[in-house]
Amino acid sequence: MNGIDSFQELLAALIRPTALLELGLLAGCLALAWIVSALLRPKADAADGIWFGSRGFDGALFPVLALAFALLARWGLRGHVPIAVLQIAVPVLMSLAVIRVSVRVLRAAFPNSTPVRTLERTLSWGVWIAAVLWTTGLLPVMLAEMEAISWKIGGAPVSLRSLVEGALSAVAVLLVMLWLSATIEARLLRAESMHLSVRKIAANATRAILLLVGLLTALSAAGIPLGALGVMGGAVGVGIGLGLQRLAANYVSGFVILAERSLRIGDTVRVDGFEGRISDITTRYTLIRAASGRESIVPNEMLITQRVENFSYADPNVAISTVVQVAYGTDLAALAPRLQAAMAAVPRVLATPGPAVQLTNFAADGLELTLVFWIGDLENGQGNVRSEVNLAVLACLNAERVEIPFPQRVVMHRSDGSPEGDAGAAAAAG
Repeated sequence: MNGIDSFQELLAALIRPTALLELGLLAGCLALAWIVSALLRPKADAADGIWFGSRGFDGALFPVLALAFALLARWGLRGHVPIAVLQIAVPVLMSLAVIRVSVRVLRAAFPNSTPVRTLERTLSWGVWIAAVLWTTGLLPVMLAEMEAISWKIGGAPVSLRSLVEGALSAVAVLLVMLWLSATIEARLLRAESMHLSVRKIAANATRAILLLVGLLTALSAAGIPLGALGVMGGAVGVGIGLGLQRLAANYVSGFVILAERSLRIGDTVRVDGFEGRISDITTRYTLIRAASGRESIVPNEMLITQRVENFSYADPNVAISTVVQVAYGTDLAALAPRLQAAMAAVPRVLATPGPAVQLTNFAADGLELTLVFWIGDLENGQGNVRSEVNLAVLACLNAERVEIPFPQRVVMHRSDGSPEGDAGAAAAAG
């Protein structure tokens, strides 16, 4: 009956003239929160992931400020007028703040994750239901009923209310740790003074340590004794030794790769016949993207135990060759410098080391020349620059009137109409 009486008193207070004053104060609180959020919003990067949204009021800062201002307004009116509108507005704003902060933290910690979106909807429904129970005065009644439901676990009495409160405390602690992890990781990845691989290992180590500390703190908040984790830790160790050793090896290999810097983000590598540029190194796998757009997810253990060709480890410059034939009798001493100049005129071809022209074979139809040139941006592709060099070489040969030989076949016909070449071939075969 207490919850019903409180709800009836709330409805009676909403129809009083003082409710208009509360509405005005609430509108002022929302406007002030919007103005402060707009003033504090960064000019260079409007979307800050957690506090600021793309429009200024869809981040976590706006509902938090609105809740703070509404609490101050309710505190100022307490004892002077009956509180009705603000009694409803405060739970609503608190629910909105909790949902917005939780969603922003989860999206920052686990971007583009489908289970996180499902968790967001579940969390939103739970928070809004709690807000309705709080506003209507039914929440204390429900908590009392949950306290009455109890049982014993290991000889210790445990109530449903204690379990729910412990679970909520654990979720709050994990959200705080994820928030700290995402903030520190973002700052580390923006630090230009360190190499990207070093920043990546620092960010991964920071996240792992914070999540471990958060998990232990959440278990303590939920009322689970940490001493009981010794047996669980032994069981987990046996599980890793038997069934999770490959997964553990991938995680250890990821930290080894990042620490040794044998493979770095941006390097062009060839692994198991797949060639591409390393776009990301996580604790479990490495993502390699080919020039064609295909992506390969390579377990880190493979990068440690197998041979990996790194085209960018010591020197990012890579030599590329193309072959062309010219007719016998061509003045190669005069042609070679012009071919080198034509290749050097291509934008992506390096001047040092410069292009080279090599006579590699005396072919049946002409002199075979191998044209070698160097590029320093292999991640931008090889086929396009080879095509540009071939076009430049073709234009140079046409300008110099150099003949490019090609195979020719002569077919002679006899008077009876049969090809001479066929008769000769038949005679040779016979």
